[in-house]
Amino acid sequence: MKTVRNILGVIIGYSIFAIGAVVLFRLSGIDPHADVGLTTKGLVIVGGAVFAFVGGFVGKMIAATRTLNANIVLSLIMAGFATVSFLMSAGEHYTQIAAIFLFAPLSLLGGVLRRRVET
Repeated sequence: MKTVRNILGVIIGYSIFAIGAVVLFRLSGIDPHADVGLTTKGLVIVGGAVFAFVGGFVGKMIAATRTLNANIVLSLIMAGFATVSFLMSAGEHYTQIAAIFLFAPLSLLGGVLRRRVET
């Protein structure tokens, strides 16, 4: 049962991040690979940071252990998908760079905070 909860924590944590990002881009009409202004980039990055942190927090809440293993996996998946996207897409890469260097670590930080709340 612990394994299932850890896997669900990763899946749901990533879903919060990914679905949040898709909704953000769709509602705002922003193309994630288009050249946009600095303010728009900043708002997109803040939104992604929030979704990543919440995804990590909720993922840890679902996971069945005191360790951060589920959050580490979540962080690696986020960074891995962003790296593949970075290598395979043209245009602006600010979203992928933010995912690798900011969003993935923030998902881990969300797990750290959740673990502290649990004690």
